[in-house]
Amino acid sequence: MTDRVQFRPMQADDLDRVVALEQHAFSHPWTRALYLDALTSYECWMMYLDDQHVGHGVISQIVDEAHLLNIAIAVEQQGKGLGLQLLEHLMQRASQRGCVECFLEVRASNLSAYGLYERFGFNEIGRRRDYYPTNDGHEDALVMACTLFSDD
Repeated sequence: MTDRVQFRPMQADDLDRVVALEQHAFSHPWTRALYLDALTSYECWMMYLDDQHVGHGVISQIVDEAHLLNIAIAVEQQGKGLGLQLLEHLMQRASQRGCVECFLEVRASNLSAYGLYERFGFNEIGRRRDYYPTNDGHEDALVMACTLFSDD
């Protein structure tokens, strides 16, 4: 499947597709305004499978630390290994830009994402109480970190 997967930087004219995928995949998706800001502030990537948009991700960088801000795979494409390929691409980009470590937050209830991050090499290092909104309140975020290795 890898040869059928392609990545490219996200552009403003991608936002209709990006927001639609987010709204289908998440109970509390990022807004168009958040993505517009992200395009000027962070690295935003589109993932395609056979020329179909199947995912996207956003990473930030502060000095030598990366922060995975968002990663999304189309609901109908989940469970096929695409999330790991997208995560690998984003972490490779962070490493190429000189990052030596990456951090992220994940909903405590999102066991599939937690497992994906753990498979990649992330370890849980903390908890942020009531970090994420839910339909009936808030839930904790688990903070995870991973050492990045350069390809050199």
